[in-house]
Amino acid sequence: MTAMPILAAKTTEARGLDPKAIEAEGLDPITFEVLRSVFEYACDRMTSVLRRSSFSPILSDMLDFSNAIYDGDLQLLAQAANCPIHLAAMKFSAEAAIRKFPPATLQEGDVLLLNDPYQGGTHINDVSFIMPIYHRKALIGYAVSRGHWMDLGGGAAGGQAFGTHIASEGLRLPPVKIYRGYKVNEEILDIIVSNTRTPHFVKGDMQAHFACLRAAEQELQRACDRYGAPTVCKAMKQIQRYTERMVRASIERLPNGIYDAEDYADTDGFSDQPVKIKVRLEIRDSDIIVDFAGTDPICKGAINSPPANTISAALYSLQFFLAPSAPQNQGMFNPIEVRIPKGCWLNAEWPAPTIGCTTLTASKITSAIWQALAKAVPERVTGSTFSECNWFVAACVSPDGRSDVFSDLTAGGWGGTPYADGMSVTMDPLGNCMNMPAEAAELLFPIAYEAFDLRQDSAGPGQHRGGLGANFRVRFLGTAELSMETSRTFEGSPGSNGGGRSAVQTSSHLKADGRASIIGGLDKAGGWHNPLLAAHPFEPGDSFIFASTGGGGWGNPLSRPVEDVLDDVLDEYISLDAAQRDYGVVIDAATMTIDRTRTAELRPL
Repeated sequence: MTAMPILAAKTTEARGLDPKAIEAEGLDPITFEVLRSVFEYACDRMTSVLRRSSFSPILSDMLDFSNAIYDGDLQLLAQAANCPIHLAAMKFSAEAAIRKFPPATLQEGDVLLLNDPYQGGTHINDVSFIMPIYHRKALIGYAVSRGHWMDLGGGAAGGQAFGTHIASEGLRLPPVKIYRGYKVNEEILDIIVSNTRTPHFVKGDMQAHFACLRAAEQELQRACDRYGAPTVCKAMKQIQRYTERMVRASIERLPNGIYDAEDYADTDGFSDQPVKIKVRLEIRDSDIIVDFAGTDPICKGAINSPPANTISAALYSLQFFLAPSAPQNQGMFNPIEVRIPKGCWLNAEWPAPTIGCTTLTASKITSAIWQALAKAVPERVTGSTFSECNWFVAACVSPDGRSDVFSDLTAGGWGGTPYADGMSVTMDPLGNCMNMPAEAAELLFPIAYEAFDLRQDSAGPGQHRGGLGANFRVRFLGTAELSMETSRTFEGSPGSNGGGRSAVQTSSHLKADGRASIIGGLDKAGGWHNPLLAAHPFEPGDSFIFASTGGGGWGNPLSRPVEDVLDDVLDEYISLDAAQRDYGVVIDAATMTIDRTRTAELRPL
């Protein structure tokens, strides 16, 4: 087994500073709060700089990046509200980089780069940058930035070759020194530029990451100038201890016990058999153990998850239900242990391919953990989200012969909650990303958006139904090769506390002459098509259509107020058939009013 600490999750408790406890540790409460805010602002400024200065739309528009700062011992100090799947994993990339380049070998202005999934990475597209920060020649911390780069080579655009070896996914970089004394290493940069389908983005994005690291450097140095480095470093450790106390207090409010659940990926791309995740949560007073014993072995296909990715997924899955108001730092790691069996698909080792780990696999880890938590605190846990990212990448060639890489994330619904219906068409918890704006996409790429609307009957039924998924359609103006990872094609996302599953997802190819076919998921005859697509060809005028699912429902659907069901029908969120089948509410199609008599027959008290 691989046992690792993991960042603890969040709670509904409001932050309450204890001035006596803070002063007992050496800092007065005002200085404590000022420096806590400085650390958080440094990360927020990193995010602002990266978003404004990056070249590729996956960074500037879709926000697929994360930023954090660490103390001199590489313990998380603060992080921005970026992609949760990156945030815990970044620590392990930073540790791998510093093992290769110890502090004695570093100087001001050095930046380390790596994207190796087996050295703290996730999938190859996620590139990490680590900068040591000094004050008057003394090391005080590190700034770390991770961004999803559009393409780093491989057998298909975006690395989505869905092969059987990590080499098919693109350029894999161990820790290297990309900047020396604030000057870029042109030799390494040339290697990266020569191994991508999007060289026009690389230099600009590299400079944007460097600029955001400099922003963190400036903020920490400014704090040391004003308060003194000893006070700043003392605040770092004190804030981490403060968070740990809050998280442990939150865990203590959960019932002790052992809670099991499982979920699965539809396929690894080479089989129609599901690939299962089993999770056991053990709550012991102020500690949680997350154990993946019994999970299926490493896959042939490209959905394996490196340990750092598995840990990050467990992190954000728990964050929702522990201490959400606590400062996010190393104190959240300490109360939680993750055990990952050696040889399972959540503990990938070379040469296992990993391109789907952050999107497909992480979302299934979340769903499994939420289902386990629902057995401990059913009154607090939602139905599962659509539990996907639905990440597609297309190598496009415009009518004039210009080539580029276009990508988008087709969001779905979140699960119904104990208090309200789920959110519709919202990015999965794995990332605070945005979908690609149609206007920007049509300006940059040879495509045309034709539809992006709510999908009727996609939500899981419940007393509080899930949020809805979407109908997405894009037309290619030139030729294209589209690759995509998705799942939930056999059955939708599960509900909680008696709620129902959502609809299944499907991918379709609509040819310019009007002929349509399912290319991922179930067709009308019940035939199933592998949803992991690699370089599927499209001709000019062809359209790609994707139907995303909603979230699982919460609570018995027959307990949903009949007036709410009628409202959903009038809003075209659910159909007349679904109102009767799932909710026991009969609505007259001519008058659009509730048939109270027949409804009472279907809804016994």
